[in-house]
Amino acid sequence: MTSVMISTMVLCFALTVSVAVSIGLASVLGIQASNANMLLSVKEMFNAINKFPLAAIPFFILAGNLMETGGISRRLVEFAKSLVGGVQGGLPMTCVLTCMIFAAVSGSSVATTFAIGAILIPALIKHGYPTSYAAALQATSAELGVIIPPSIPMILYGVSAEVSIGELFIAGFGPGILISLALMAFVWVYCKWKGWGKNDGDGRLRVWPATKQASWALLMPVIILGGIYGGIFTPTEASAVAVFYALVVGMVIYREIKPAQLYAVLKKSVVSSSVIMFIIANAGLFAFLITRAGVPDAIGHWLQEVLKTPAYFLLGVNAALFIIGMFIETSAAIIVLAPILAPVAMHFGIDPVHFGLVMVVNLALGMITPPFGVNLFAACTVARISLDQIVRHLIPFVLVILGCLMVITYVPEISLALRDLVYAK
Repeated sequence: MTSVMISTMVLCFALTVSVAVSIGLASVLGIQASNANMLLSVKEMFNAINKFPLAAIPFFILAGNLMETGGISRRLVEFAKSLVGGVQGGLPMTCVLTCMIFAAVSGSSVATTFAIGAILIPALIKHGYPTSYAAALQATSAELGVIIPPSIPMILYGVSAEVSIGELFIAGFGPGILISLALMAFVWVYCKWKGWGKNDGDGRLRVWPATKQASWALLMPVIILGGIYGGIFTPTEASAVAVFYALVVGMVIYREIKPAQLYAVLKKSVVSSSVIMFIIANAGLFAFLITRAGVPDAIGHWLQEVLKTPAYFLLGVNAALFIIGMFIETSAAIIVLAPILAPVAMHFGIDPVHFGLVMVVNLALGMITPPFGVNLFAACTVARISLDQIVRHLIPFVLVILGCLMVITYVPEISLALRDLVYAK
């Protein structure tokens, strides 16, 4: 059964069949090969999505789309520009900082790419930055959307590996801030070297007017994250609060969302949510079948024999995940691999929350690496360029994040210090 499933899935990937259909077809053929009842597929697909924490996914997607339509993202850009936009290279630094703030509510890197990229990519081009550089920067910065909490991949890892989503969220702050600072430092040095961005401060608001203008937008992550860690509501309930807040701010306070626009926003959110849920359902069936076949235990024992220390295990896992992330969508990869790798990591004495952050940061790299990087396609769509034009400027950004990944992997305190402080045992 296992050989049929894996060979079918690999063949479908080679034929560029969508990830969800490839996994689902492989699972169905696996059931047929084992002579099991086909009703098993329906039962397990339903069980995969019949989990309360997953309700946060469509709500966070809707909140991100409401923020984009309601003018919240534009005000966050002006606020970030008021803080860092006055130096040479300040506009690329603004892009990173804005994505970091926007990520604290949206939970999605693609939503971050479209919402912030629609504003900053044209602004970067207007200030003399190459179009390919602007698109590469936006795609990379938007990766923070799945690292800074709340994060949809963290929710999926928490559900798949049975780890506290609240602990994963708070552990994401350290890696997210590290990557943000590293990217801002890199773009500042790079722009100095290239001589770009000497007029980035033109048209910049002062800090107080920009803060006042963006006050309602800035209050949003404070309410959402403060409510989660203050014990007022769960991460799933926080997603509904985020939707309500974005709707009120966009329609009543900023008055940029018109009733006629709601249908388009809801439709866009439903389509995005349906895609993710379809992947989750198929990946849940696949994970159930390979678990029943004993594959996770077999892989676990093999890894323990080959990679005898935690350091070697983490290095091997990072190398494998980096390659897998290039070809498989992040959500599907987490749902399939987390139940297999998380128990092995625990056997090596690795904290499952720390391992979850390593998985999320690593697989998030797949969003900015060809051939299937979703952030790249989104950024290229906004910038109106082809994918091959973006690669040259993309490589340094990937190397910066790979360096951060190694630090996050081998210095667990970056992820766990805040978690241990808030969730003191």
